[in-house]
Amino acid sequence: MTLYNRQLQDKGSISAKQISEATICRFINQMMLTERLTNNQDMRRYERPHINEVWCGDSSVGPYLKTDDGKKHRVYVIALIDDASRFITGIDVFFNDTFINLMSVIKSAVSKYGKPKVFNFDNGSSYKNKQMELLAARIGTTIRYCRPYTPTEKAKIERWFRTLKDQWMASLDMRDFHTLDELRGSLYQFVRNYNRSVHSSLKGMSPQDRFFKEPELIKRLSEDLIDKSFLLDIERRVSADSVITIDQIEYEVDYRFAKQRITLRYSPDMNEIYVVESDGTLSPIHLLNKHDNAYIKRDKVRLTGGDD
Repeated sequence: MTLYNRQLQDKGSISAKQISEATICRFINQMMLTERLTNNQDMRRYERPHINEVWCGDSSVGPYLKTDDGKKHRVYVIALIDDASRFITGIDVFFNDTFINLMSVIKSAVSKYGKPKVFNFDNGSSYKNKQMELLAARIGTTIRYCRPYTPTEKAKIERWFRTLKDQWMASLDMRDFHTLDELRGSLYQFVRNYNRSVHSSLKGMSPQDRFFKEPELIKRLSEDLIDKSFLLDIERRVSADSVITIDQIEYEVDYRFAKQRITLRYSPDMNEIYVVESDGTLSPIHLLNKHDNAYIKRDKVRLTGGDD
């Protein structure tokens, strides 16, 4: 029974078996044509007129890589493509499809080619999360997430991944590769050739030529801003003895933060960890060292003046 038939029966407009489902469907379809209505989604092809307006990002499964220890690992490829030029602005291979790995691809791309006005992503957890929102806000860009079942919104990156599989992956002999670095070198060479090859939709230009045709739109960020923007955020409550724990490792913060909840910013490799001060500045912290603390002279806090 069609939805229309059920609705008419529920409203008492018709009785069961009074009219066929085919008749109802023909009537509804004719009415929609007459009133110029449709159930179809508007999925017209589009292309941005200028570079760095939209970068579309996505990931794809790659081949299995057998490492020297004899284990086989699934490889994932994460890539960013500029909508106007089809230029691959960022790409890398990993053993995991995670936000941390996506962030490393974005950082490399932004460092080289400036920032886009908009990132276009799907709704996967690697792309849609609080850390991604913070990153976009810090570098001054926005994020647009694709609506479900709208393939044209990220058609260019999906088409490029098909090219990657048909040309690069299909030509690989995985017995020649034993590390990610070896496979990465092959991927980078393929991307360089792709970016320099004439593209049928770019009127005789290569993606690289089209991208650098508008150099005034490549607005690079300072190295300091990039380093600070691509830090992760986490909140922790400080113990009474000024210690916080991240991934079961203890760090010491200034004693003025004792028993407070603070925001920390840190690099993915944990080499840099900072407390976010009330004015937004970052103060570095260090690993807890109990032995050194045993010899630190404690300052006596005085709340009022007066003689000793």
